[in-house]
Amino acid sequence: MKKLKSFYKKLKHPPIMESKWIYPLAIASIVSIFIVFLTTLISPNGTPLIPLSIFVESKLQSLPISDASPPPRFAYLISGSAGDGGMLKRTLQALYHPNNHYVVHLDAESSAEERLDLHNFVFNHKIFAKFTNVKMISKANLVTYRGPTMVANTLHAAAILLKEGGEWDWFINLSASDYPLVTQDDLIHTFSHIPRDLNFIDHTSDIGWKEFQRAKPIIVDPGLYLNKKSDVFWIRQRRSVPTAFKLFTGSAWTALSRPFIDFCIWGWDNLPRTVLMYYANFISTPEGYFHTVICNAQEFCNTTVNSDLHYISWDNPPKQHPHYLTLDDMQRMVDSNAPFARKFHQDDPVLDNIDSELLFRGQDMFVPGGWCIGNRENGTDPCSVVGNITFLRPTAGARRLENLIGSLLSNDNFRSRQCI
Repeated sequence: MKKLKSFYKKLKHPPIMESKWIYPLAIASIVSIFIVFLTTLISPNGTPLIPLSIFVESKLQSLPISDASPPPRFAYLISGSAGDGGMLKRTLQALYHPNNHYVVHLDAESSAEERLDLHNFVFNHKIFAKFTNVKMISKANLVTYRGPTMVANTLHAAAILLKEGGEWDWFINLSASDYPLVTQDDLIHTFSHIPRDLNFIDHTSDIGWKEFQRAKPIIVDPGLYLNKKSDVFWIRQRRSVPTAFKLFTGSAWTALSRPFIDFCIWGWDNLPRTVLMYYANFISTPEGYFHTVICNAQEFCNTTVNSDLHYISWDNPPKQHPHYLTLDDMQRMVDSNAPFARKFHQDDPVLDNIDSELLFRGQDMFVPGGWCIGNRENGTDPCSVVGNITFLRPTAGARRLENLIGSLLSNDNFRSRQCI
């Protein structure tokens, strides 16, 4: 984070070279040369004796990724319920990249036939089989809308990705009604130039009416102990606002860093468990759990970027659900510069428009990127032939996303909106 602050300081006040700096500069140069020399020493197992740290510059530039700084990887949870199987497969294809990792989940309300169909799609697809980076939660969880079981399912997927998902840098949770507005090459390219400890999470401590309608009531989620889905229910007793930690609220959709997910899952501090126990009786748990943990953890509170990276159309004031997006929203989605949008009806014509105009994706195909070296002759999926999976071919979506990230990380928006 110091690098990010230093970058913006230098951007406003470029340093001036004066003669009095020549001698320190010469000494620094000699020391730097000596350090580089040490990094060339090789141990018997072929690894450098002293690793050379790579500075990830926060300034966004359209530059190729060097071999010394591998592109970031994303770990996705894509979840759905009964009837979402078809949309979940479409969203997975639109988000797929061989260098990423994916967990898909259809909850226990979906039929065994629908889950089997998704299972066959994942395990019989030759690209998924080649890279083994798509996993399905076969023992479906019962997920109650607005209940803590949604957070439990998210933590379950994160734990799977930590155990089996290999290397990744950000964890992104999406539903089957979400859809990307940029290619994965655009997303990877843009995130290659920002610090990898940043957490994109829309949050505020100004909980307002939620104190009386969410924090003080006590609810029970039947999904914690029943095998049939039903809505949460309230009990008569109410509770006071906690004093051991401060409550935060915001969007349920996040992009969380690997270090923060480690903190939540492994829990070397007791805060994640304490907050989880509190939110077990909290309405709309996904809109508060991660927000409260990260903003009460000194190690992570200064890593938050106040955005959920989504375009969502709400009423004013917002109601319980956002509007479903249609073709009429297409230009507003593009102008938002957001990498994701929600909510969409399954197979709405606007999805075909996004595929053709923003993702360049054919029907039932992957979104083409630098890793795809096939051709489109006779309707062939260019991604059926795989090249270098670290090669990126960003589109105009990368420039839109760079504009959004640059705005979010500006001095006016970044430090002034962290955990307040």
